[in-house]
Amino acid sequence: MRTFAGFLLLCIQVPIFVVVLFCLTIEWNNIQSLQKAIQRQIHIQQVSLPQNSYMYDGNGRVFSEIHYGEKRDYLPIKKAPQTIIDIFLTTEDQNFYQHRGFDIGGIARAFTVNLKSQSIEQGGSTLTQQLARNLFLSHEKSYKRKINELLYAYQLEKQFTKAEILELYLNSIYFGHGVYGIETASTYYFKKTVNELTLGEMTFLASIPNNPSLYDPLASSPKTAKRQQFILNKMLEAKKIDEKEYEQARQQPIVLSIKNNIDLYPDYTTYVQEELKELIARSEGFTARLQDADEQEPKKIQQELNQRVKDVLQSGVHIYTGLYRPLQEKGAAVLKDAIPPSDVNGSLVVINHKTKQISAIIGGKDYKKGDFHRAYQAVRQPGSAIKPLLVYAPYINERNVHEDSLVNAGAFCLNGYCPQNASGRYYGMVTMETAFKYSYNTSAARLLNELGIKKGFQYIQPFRFRHIDSQDYNLTAAVGGWTYGVTPLELTSAYTVFSNTGTYSPSRAIAKVTDANGKVLYRWNDTPVQVWTEETNDTMRKLLAETVNSGTAQKAKLAYGYSGGKTGTTNNYKDLWFVGLNDHYTTGVWIGSDTPKNHHALSKQSPHLLIWKQLMERANPVK
Repeated sequence: MRTFAGFLLLCIQVPIFVVVLFCLTIEWNNIQSLQKAIQRQIHIQQVSLPQNSYMYDGNGRVFSEIHYGEKRDYLPIKKAPQTIIDIFLTTEDQNFYQHRGFDIGGIARAFTVNLKSQSIEQGGSTLTQQLARNLFLSHEKSYKRKINELLYAYQLEKQFTKAEILELYLNSIYFGHGVYGIETASTYYFKKTVNELTLGEMTFLASIPNNPSLYDPLASSPKTAKRQQFILNKMLEAKKIDEKEYEQARQQPIVLSIKNNIDLYPDYTTYVQEELKELIARSEGFTARLQDADEQEPKKIQQELNQRVKDVLQSGVHIYTGLYRPLQEKGAAVLKDAIPPSDVNGSLVVINHKTKQISAIIGGKDYKKGDFHRAYQAVRQPGSAIKPLLVYAPYINERNVHEDSLVNAGAFCLNGYCPQNASGRYYGMVTMETAFKYSYNTSAARLLNELGIKKGFQYIQPFRFRHIDSQDYNLTAAVGGWTYGVTPLELTSAYTVFSNTGTYSPSRAIAKVTDANGKVLYRWNDTPVQVWTEETNDTMRKLLAETVNSGTAQKAKLAYGYSGGKTGTTNNYKDLWFVGLNDHYTTGVWIGSDTPKNHHALSKQSPHLLIWKQLMERANPVK
């Protein structure tokens, strides 16, 4: 009796549904009124799928993939093999090129099946409907969602060509494990591009989207293979493949080769993303807006900037950098080995003279993403490491003196400030070279006083030290006694002036940012500044070399080539600095604790000098 009643109900409802569909078809022919109705409810802007972005080292190799939950390498339809297109059209939507977003016959068949089972077993969705669901809707099984799906599909067909819809579909379907799109799935499961896949591999991959959990090849490969067989049968029935191709694909062993996400060198990638934010801010006017903003606006502008950076990274950009892997790896190793297992930490920066790019940047021992990055975030007093930039080079440039000129290293007091030399002694008249290489504080203070404090600070303006305070304009600045200080990256970048005949331009990690087609989107456009004369620079290089040969930095002396630099130690040995250069690189090392404390005992071991030497002895320029 129940069977008869169900059959009777089916006989009644099917004609009713067909009549409804017929009426709906008539209404849909009234394109103008329907379009107005849809546009009042549905607004489809230009569809943009999130894509992976990539960072490249100085040799053009990927060292980091960036994505926000959806791993996707976009495949233009023109580059998609016809076979993969045939597979999805055959199994998902054979009338794709005939319908306008929905297939009435398919909907009727699905309705009949669902009515018999008294549940939603089939959706009858076209490929366009599936795309609408992937882009705009949930996967909830309800008639309300199906109606919305129809409306969105119709609107998609109005706004996009069939080729564009097919392209979006191939790039939006989900393959499990955070993988979206056929190209991404191909590289993830097989480490091949989709154009390199065999028919067997293509049909195996195409099995997954129907139910990514059920057909997950990593969890249930036999079920995936069963679905693959179904697809091959469909392809044979549709005459998209012949018997020979069918048998070869059916018998081919499927060997997965899973590609892990590339995410190397967290110190470098973290800084590159910070620099990218600055590059976008300058290129698109955010920096200027922040400078002119009132008290209420900066937070809002920063939020806009953060969203813009995210949008750029989700657009699939390629970020080319100056990373030199051997230096990055060696730098991290020597820094960790030289620092005791305690709260002592450190950072280092290596800058290539030829490219003006950052070859390596280490944010701390055992640095992990999200950690405090000591290379560009730690602001510390520079100690005597500031003397070459603020005192000696400006003084030499203004007074036209040289390394053999005499300076006074005797006691000095002015307005209550009486600096002491590290030895506690005074030395009278000595050469500029002697005062420099032994880092006499009394000489530095006296020279800055003679030069003029404002004049000294004018010379260092091109270096863009961001944390200079108005209170720093006093004689204690000569020995690095600043209110806040500088970051290791800022100080190391400033020292590159000595490798470039007195000309300075900021050191950058990013060389350029392009889209997937190679079009340059962003590039630094820094104008070099002549800070002091070439003659002054030559004198400074001699002074820096003598500091390593016979002064306070002898432990950093290299066995070959040029080596020069300057040490810096702040009050109570809270910070240990050495910034120096060889023939190819300028490298800065900072050692200290995040909460400043006395490191007198550690200073006797000179870890900052040993780290620099070990790294530079094995440093060869990028090829």
